[in-house]
Amino acid sequence: MKFTTFLTALFIIAAGCTETVEQEVTETTFEHSELVATVMPVGDSGVSGSVTFTESEDGVAIQGDFEGLEPGNHGFHIHQYGDCRADDGTSAGGHFNPAGNNHGAPTDMERHMGDLGNIEANEEGSANVDYTDATVTLEQILGRGIIIHAGEDDLESQPTGAAGSRVACGVIGIAQN
Repeated sequence: MKFTTFLTALFIIAAGCTETVEQEVTETTFEHSELVATVMPVGDSGVSGSVTFTESEDGVAIQGDFEGLEPGNHGFHIHQYGDCRADDGTSAGGHFNPAGNNHGAPTDMERHMGDLGNIEANEEGSANVDYTDATVTLEQILGRGIIIHAGEDDLESQPTGAAGSRVACGVIGIAQN
């Protein structure tokens, strides 16, 4: 009997010591409709420019102007990290690929989110980009890197499209409205 009384008392004490913790869960919304990256030369490439990413009805509008490129096509990608500190641009990591898909063209149903295809530089070394991408989301690219490559992305080779070295790097940030 004493043992049962002891266990009952112990149970009452233990029950009185427990605390119910309630947490309020708040849902946040992404408050930015436009992001921007200023791209700077990697090494002595001389490549520079800027690109904006703007929320649109059909996805994200990607618009940019670049200069200092060799004439021809150049791979254009969002990379994992917004880190341009390495002399060769490799600190930006690989293509941003949250879904784990194979590399592909911007028009492919399955591809890296960072696969933006190619930009084409004219004889003066200028290039622009202006299209809407249904795969890219502003929330996921904020703070990531944008890279321009020395060569053309073949849109097939795994994992990066064989676009060669990096000639420009930028970090995607919040645009001033």
